[in-house]
Amino acid sequence: MDLKNNKEKILIVGPSWIGDMVMSQSLYSLLKANLADSELHVLAPKWSNQIIDRIPEVDKVIEQPVGHGELKLGIRRGVAKSLKKEGYTRAIIIPTSFKSALIPFFADIPIRTGFLGEFRYGLINDICMADDSLPDRTINQYITLGQKTLDTKNKGFENPRLRVDSEEQSLVLRRLDLSNQKNVVILAPGAEYGLAKRWPVEYFKELAARLDSNNYKVWIMGSEKERHLGEIILGSSSNGNIINLCGETNLSEAIDLLDYAEVLVTNDSGLMHIASAVNTHIIAIYGSSSPIFTPPLTNRKTILYLDIECSPCFKRECYLKHFKCMKSISMAQVYDAISSSIS
Repeated sequence: MDLKNNKEKILIVGPSWIGDMVMSQSLYSLLKANLADSELHVLAPKWSNQIIDRIPEVDKVIEQPVGHGELKLGIRRGVAKSLKKEGYTRAIIIPTSFKSALIPFFADIPIRTGFLGEFRYGLINDICMADDSLPDRTINQYITLGQKTLDTKNKGFENPRLRVDSEEQSLVLRRLDLSNQKNVVILAPGAEYGLAKRWPVEYFKELAARLDSNNYKVWIMGSEKERHLGEIILGSSSNGNIINLCGETNLSEAIDLLDYAEVLVTNDSGLMHIASAVNTHIIAIYGSSSPIFTPPLTNRKTILYLDIECSPCFKRECYLKHFKCMKSISMAQVYDAISSSIS
């Protein structure tokens, strides 16, 4: 079937992590570039609305009421029943879990594209195979899904981009009393996945103290759950150049603040991928995860990764208890990277 001559209405089952949702924009962009008249609806968790609102290729967001890892078959059947009236021509299921393929199946969507994943025979009837010619990266999995949908082997795609709202940016800067600040360095000490992805907070504190003494403006960003990390880092302030914004912004505001900053220092986290998508320079610190598998998709980046014998382990905590992959990256290395990127 020549998709370019057909108006497609596609349901996309979106991912459950911030970084993955940002990276999925490349898939939506690929589809819209080749199917200009198509409608793209994304089934996604409620929290993701503020990210998807900055992705112009998405026409409609449908709230996924079932939490990550929950089965709740009755609720999934109810969602599917409500979606039947949409008349979707196909579905693309980004996650590889068995549960994520249930709603498109229950909704009787005729073509359901996805990786086989957790033995999803029948649930997926348009099985996508990994392209061994591409590096094993999350973004390449998404693009492979798009190529399967379009029946093309064209490997060209654009890095993820999020729309910045200049008016909203001005509002949040005024609300937080941050307007007109220069040489802004954002520190993101958290990582939702686990401790093994976090550069030690004591190192962040040492870095913040040096930045503060050299008159950089330091904004600490993260969720409410990371507020305590921000407070630890804030304790290093002697010149009043550090502010703890953990828990003070929503995702939409975070997008605009990351765009405003000169540099983001971050673990492998959702904020890293947001900063990539607004083209802010990133200094990304990797330990248990891999800069090959989930790199910041931008040319404006500095990767700090030691590639020691036990890394990447993809564990939530260091199973060897020494945490050398992170502890051996010094504050001085990170500070020098900041200085180089700003100069």
